[in-house]
Amino acid sequence: MDKFTTLTAVAAPLPLLNVDTDMIIPKQFLKTVERTGLARGLFFELRQTPDGAPVPEFFMNQAQYKGAQILVAGDNFGCGSSREHAPWALLDYGIKCVISTSFADIFYNNCFQNGILPIKLPQADVDKLMDDAKRGQNARITVDLEKQEITGPDGGTIKFEIDPHKKHCLLNGLDNIGLTLEKKKSIDDFETRQRAAQPWRYAQAGRVS
Repeated sequence: MDKFTTLTAVAAPLPLLNVDTDMIIPKQFLKTVERTGLARGLFFELRQTPDGAPVPEFFMNQAQYKGAQILVAGDNFGCGSSREHAPWALLDYGIKCVISTSFADIFYNNCFQNGILPIKLPQADVDKLMDDAKRGQNARITVDLEKQEITGPDGGTIKFEIDPHKKHCLLNGLDNIGLTLEKKKSIDDFETRQRAAQPWRYAQAGRVS
């Protein structure tokens, strides 16, 4: 998992409430366990009409948001089913930070496991950043995880809170597997001691019936 330290990027506005994981990536794109190629399904039913025509006002169809890496979203983002394909699709498109007033718990935690920083802010701060995002390429936002600070295009700053453990994991690029591998020496030492003290356990484990 890539480390998240400081990100300066165009922010895309998504001023919709209760965007659920099926809206983020519809069910027909869940047949793969690969994390790549999912951007084609991102917001599939929001960015086009039922007959396949692009919705002009949706950010993914506007040149000014090409390369956007920050998403400023409405309240209760990521609600609905627990599909991990939702953060996968966002990351595959290039979104590394999502800002909202609130997130569904499972989606929120899945973001951290995939290197995306979800930031919760009061409504007034989200409204300000939403206005900034509507300026497209003319307004870049900087997110500094170490300082827990967002700097807008006009130089104003907003502080945000984050769980210290989740912050540590993002700064160091650690998902649950990475956290376990940090303890590899301790695990290896334990197994060496146990193999010496209880060799029959390993003999049984290696026996094929």
